[in-house]
Amino acid sequence: MVINKRKTLAETKKRTLITYSFPESIISEQFRTIQTNIKFSIAEQKGRKFLITSPSEGEGKSTTSANLAVSMAQQKERVLLIDANLRNPSLHSFFKLPNSNGLTEVLTGKSSFEEAINHTEIGRLDVLTSGFIPHNPVELLGSNMMQELLNYALQSYDVILIDSNAVLDVTDTKLLVQQCDGVVLVMQNGKTKIEKAKEAKKVLDFAKARLVGVVFNQ
Repeated sequence: MVINKRKTLAETKKRTLITYSFPESIISEQFRTIQTNIKFSIAEQKGRKFLITSPSEGEGKSTTSANLAVSMAQQKERVLLIDANLRNPSLHSFFKLPNSNGLTEVLTGKSSFEEAINHTEIGRLDVLTSGFIPHNPVELLGSNMMQELLNYALQSYDVILIDSNAVLDVTDTKLLVQQCDGVVLVMQNGKTKIEKAKEAKKVLDFAKARLVGVVFNQ
């Protein structure tokens, strides 16, 4: 059974989803440029699963994930945005969605993929929220169920974007890297220290990640 949970975005924070509220803005155009760069960078490999992370928390990776997903959906792409930050999720608040049934419930077999999906009014953008915060996020994200979920989703979507934890904070992100075709690293101008950026790059290289872009937030 597919539950269609379309939500109005009238109450959505305009500053958060600027690509939705102000699609003609300079920032929205920058997100379209990021989107184009990603497409060109993976054209030969035909990658479709992308992880968005940052060296540390608070650098804007979730905001970047949400706006990049909106930008892609506005270009007629079928986009699935997954909140795989099972420790401190936030995407449900960006889109004003319930978070009682999400990724955690699908991975633990408590819900089907179709029941957990939230359909938005933005093009063909669907959101899979995190669901309840589990006691074993590493085990869930590194499970065969996670890989099966992504493979199943590829049958219905052109692009899958995964918002994750900061790569230097926990093991979760390293596990997800191995299941994705590319990684976008988000850093905040004036906050991200060069040492942290280099360490994040080293960790991603060790995990054999394909870095397809770096986003600098102001």
